[in-house]
Amino acid sequence: MDTDERVELATRNTAEVVTEEELRELFEDDDPSVYIGYAPTGEMHIGHFTTIRKLADFLHAGMDVTVLIADLHAHLDDAKSPFDLLAARSAYYEETIRAMVEAAGADPEQITFVRGRDFELDSEYTLELLRMTAETTIARAQRAASEVVRESDSPNLGGLVYPLMQTLDVDALDADVAYGGIDQRGIYMLSREILPEHGGEAPTCVFAPLLSGLTGGKMSASEESSKVSLTDDPDSVAEKIGDAYCPMGEVEGNGVLEYVRYLVFPILEERDEAFVVERPEEYGGNLTYDSYGDLEDDFVSEELHPQDLKNAAGEYIADIVDPIRERLESQPDLLAEAYPEKYD
Repeated sequence: MDTDERVELATRNTAEVVTEEELRELFEDDDPSVYIGYAPTGEMHIGHFTTIRKLADFLHAGMDVTVLIADLHAHLDDAKSPFDLLAARSAYYEETIRAMVEAAGADPEQITFVRGRDFELDSEYTLELLRMTAETTIARAQRAASEVVRESDSPNLGGLVYPLMQTLDVDALDADVAYGGIDQRGIYMLSREILPEHGGEAPTCVFAPLLSGLTGGKMSASEESSKVSLTDDPDSVAEKIGDAYCPMGEVEGNGVLEYVRYLVFPILEERDEAFVVERPEEYGGNLTYDSYGDLEDDFVSEELHPQDLKNAAGEYIADIVDPIRERLESQPDLLAEAYPEKYD
């Protein structure tokens, strides 16, 4: 695989790359390393899956992939995870991420999993963190983390330390590339700015898009109907997709189209399969799409009706999510220990 092919794999279906020239140089020099961090807070859902699916591309491009289960971050951010649940939620996140990587067509054994407390409590890390706190204003830290941590008029100190720790994580994990949702952009721009002043290198950054909610607007972790959960059975998936906001011909803010673009089509491509929309002959018969672009064109031109799209999307999404659901349901203690208020 040449450099162009590796760059294409690493950058496809992303929101932004800072910068593609840097990424190309990394591929030309060596097999670059990439990391993504997840704070184990609420249950994982399809929004996480679209981001995790990208790890398959990185592996296929020959990159070394590390997943950080950022347990300490989960408590620092307004105690979203109680301290006594961090270990259980970390175990749940790791198992669920492994299941998603496998469902995406890659081998989770090729990924290195690390927990924050494995290295974030080391004396050298702590010393650099204290230096950063002395050199970074509260306003700068708040601005960097504004899309990530919970904000208030009187923020907790943990939320201010959070972006500095995330910056240090890049260096501590020796990552060439920092990967995350586009909401992480502020933090990683801070990393590019201050890491060179602390003995590290500015990371190349790859950002994933954030999906719209099924009810319109942003996907909400607290609004069950706005997203597909990884424990939803096929009937629940079909119902949520069937009720989703999907106006005829409209692409912007259309969560159904985004699921199809960023999750379904990449996995079908991995399987060398097409996206088939089944329709009665009286309505034109089946439609077959080998690329998302062709599907979107037909949706915009109103050749593809929203209900037909929903029916097909629901089936494909349920098929992709099902092995993850079954894996989680086969380990009931995993969810019960991580979220006792819901599963006990």
